[in-house]
Amino acid sequence: MISVIVPVRNGMPWLEQQLRALSEQQCQEPWEVVVADNGSTDESRLVVQEWASLSHMIRLVDASNAKGAGATRNAGVGVARGELLAFCDADDVVQPGWLTAHVLALAEADASGGVVDFWSLNGLATPSPPSYAPPPAVSQFGFLPAAMSCNLAVRRRAFEELGGFAKDLMTGEDYDLCWRLQLSGHRYVLSTDAVIARRDRQGFRAVFSRFTAYGRCGPALYRRYKAEGLRRELTVAARTWVWLAVSSPRLLRPEFRAHWASVAGWRIGRLVESVRQRVLFL
Repeated sequence: MISVIVPVRNGMPWLEQQLRALSEQQCQEPWEVVVADNGSTDESRLVVQEWASLSHMIRLVDASNAKGAGATRNAGVGVARGELLAFCDADDVVQPGWLTAHVLALAEADASGGVVDFWSLNGLATPSPPSYAPPPAVSQFGFLPAAMSCNLAVRRRAFEELGGFAKDLMTGEDYDLCWRLQLSGHRYVLSTDAVIARRDRQGFRAVFSRFTAYGRCGPALYRRYKAEGLRRELTVAARTWVWLAVSSPRLLRPEFRAHWASVAGWRIGRLVESVRQRVLFL
């Protein structure tokens, strides 16, 4: 059996779209969906209960005491029945064939990542031809490949061997898990057939806030993995800071703002967390 773990906290109105997409998956293996609710105050719990009443494959678990997304996913795994574990987010939409693609990938590996459609749910033009984005771990860190937790599958044996997602990481726990798996001898693969449509809030403030959160994972991961070969790229960081300053007048152009906000948020997140972690990883 494969168990799909979906962490949620106030996931409406998008949660129902994800549950529908999951319920429509075609997979020869038996499977279930475990929704781990991290203290929702909207109608998320009620919606999951309604779906569970219609399908024995969908279950709800109370994860209101879990701190962070990683701990919430661990709570879902705790009640899951599957020997294979797949993870996706409540506000994204898995595409047809997503579950089968991960099952096939795990036939030859212990963990698999998938690719992302960034346009369908964000009002962006469809690339021609469509080009799905792989996880950016290597380009971001120059280290080992890793999946994002919105599109990840792991063999339960390997997951439990390493203790699941790190509970002390509030961001970057997905990269951390994938790196620990590989460094302990487990195989990771990328499945280009495991596609999810990702929903990202648009606008300067939303983009800046999201990338600031992403950037904060860098110093924490560097502290953990510098002995394993994760390196700082201070020259690249310095050039990026110069570019941010030089290009700031272009913020008057609406089409440029989101890109600038993503780069600035990423670097500011690293700067803030470097101070907190007492490391230099800009």
